[in-house]
Amino acid sequence: MYCKSTKVVNATGLHARPAADFVKVSKKFDSKITVTRENDPKNVKANGKSLISILALCATKDSVIHIAAEGADEVEAVETLAALVDSGLGE
Repeated sequence: MYCKSTKVVNATGLHARPAADFVKVSKKFDSKITVTRENDPKNVKANGKSLISILALCATKDSVIHIAAEGADEVEAVETLAALVDSGLGE
């Protein structure tokens, strides 16, 4: 398993469009991808390949999220997704 933390930088957080972009990229990888939000009282563990699951994180601007992957391409998956979040998801 490979994991990396990053901060959501776009002003609107992971709302529908950026979350859909995150899921679209996630689905390119074979690894199982899990995303969590730091200090989440509900401790939601989101499936990185599910839009509804990513939206359930309620990740707003400046939320720290942890992206984890397990599988053959786990390092590439996490690094790619972290870079996507770091870029502001196109916003």
